[in-house]
Amino acid sequence: MDVLLVHPEIPHNSGCAARLAAATGTTLHLVEPLGFSLEDRYLKRAGLDYWPQVELRVHPDLDRAIAAFGGAAAFAERARLFTARGGSSLFETAFGADDVLVFGSESSGLPAELLERHAERRVYVPIREGVRSLNLANTVCLALFTAMHRAGCPLPNNDGRYVPHPEAGAVRPADRLR
Repeated sequence: MDVLLVHPEIPHNSGCAARLAAATGTTLHLVEPLGFSLEDRYLKRAGLDYWPQVELRVHPDLDRAIAAFGGAAAFAERARLFTARGGSSLFETAFGADDVLVFGSESSGLPAELLERHAERRVYVPIREGVRSLNLANTVCLALFTAMHRAGCPLPNNDGRYVPHPEAGAVRPADRLR
């Protein structure tokens, strides 16, 4: 399973997603333009000292991100587009182990053209009427763990012990680019 953030704007949210990616062994993809630099101290702080464990890919645009997932046809099969505007409930959606969970920017969500082209792949998190949306980092976390569980992916097996990575604190987000 992969997480793809399209044009994220707030470094804290992307840093939290990176920390989640480290915790789950999931690759985090970011699509430029980003609303921050990979050298941003808030991004590094939100990811804490887990950056050595983050598989990070940055794509210059959405078309190249789609190509990285095997092209338009493969992406159409794997993509789950998270939006506050319709689709299937997260809790009623069947997920596959190779799905790509796709999230839009904090201020405008996913591009309308992408949502229209893949309308049957839209997923939403049910929220109360009168609430516009949830925080991006919270939604990514809820969606990823729910999707992993529903797809039958093994969840991390941790007994509560923490052993720091040997490079903890020394690695910056930009150092993780592949």
